[in-house]
Amino acid sequence: MATLYTHKDSNIRKTWFLMLTFLIVVIGLGWFASGYFGNPLILYGAVAFSFVMNFVSFWYSDKIALASAGAQPVTLQSAPELWRIVENLAITAGIPMPKLYIIDDPAPNAFATGRNPEHGAVAVTTGLLRILDKNELEGVIAHELSHIGNRDTLVMTVVVVLLGFVTLVSDFFFRAHLFGGGDRDSRGNAIVMLLGIALAVLAPLIASLIQLAISRKREFLADASGALLTRYPEGLASALAKISHYGRPLQKANHATAHLFIANPFGGEEEQKTGFLEKLFMTHPPVEERIKALRG
Repeated sequence: MATLYTHKDSNIRKTWFLMLTFLIVVIGLGWFASGYFGNPLILYGAVAFSFVMNFVSFWYSDKIALASAGAQPVTLQSAPELWRIVENLAITAGIPMPKLYIIDDPAPNAFATGRNPEHGAVAVTTGLLRILDKNELEGVIAHELSHIGNRDTLVMTVVVVLLGFVTLVSDFFFRAHLFGGGDRDSRGNAIVMLLGIALAVLAPLIASLIQLAISRKREFLADASGALLTRYPEGLASALAKISHYGRPLQKANHATAHLFIANPFGGEEEQKTGFLEKLFMTHPPVEERIKALRG
């Protein structure tokens, strides 16, 4: 049976693999660009930038994810019921009390972040607090604490920064012909333009494939671990049903952080995506499958 710390070591290895892959890809792009433009400084810059981005993604990706979601810290005085639920479940899970944040958004959702349990954080929306009862809220919080305990948050938050860079690289190549000056011939401009278009088209696919490395099974594992924490699977099952029925997206939903949330932040459309190809590129398992697993 799955436990809170199942596959923790696997997630740590996966994080280092993603960071190493990112390092190789960026240096490779720098080598190509330096050779094409005849400027070795581009390669040196790519090497330095890849190391800086890896450092930032490991140490500061949680802060970036919280800021991008508009999360604000809360205290025991400002949200006593939420605070006590998280505190009690953290004690049960055997992990430190995470920092708490609230996102002012009517869409019900939540996510966890942090490179390890000692630096964990949980953010919930005001919409979630409004529509869930105590048992349902406990189910959601237990799910998020499970992500922290098994180090899912480490790999997920690192991916937030690295995926963002993929988008920036595609945009750079797409615009290079506009800002590169007039000293390159038309053939060179055409090659850069084609590279830019190719990267712009492939960037969403690359992002999706990296997100798949995180594995939708982590959501099933966190659901199961959360149910073990509360000893009440129906609480999380009911919460997922309410979240999926809301339908409207988060105000600050974006594709780079979508996989962090307990449910699709772009709305309830994932319930209709039941085909094989649709499931293959989803950041979350279909809600109906998660509810069925919990109630089964």
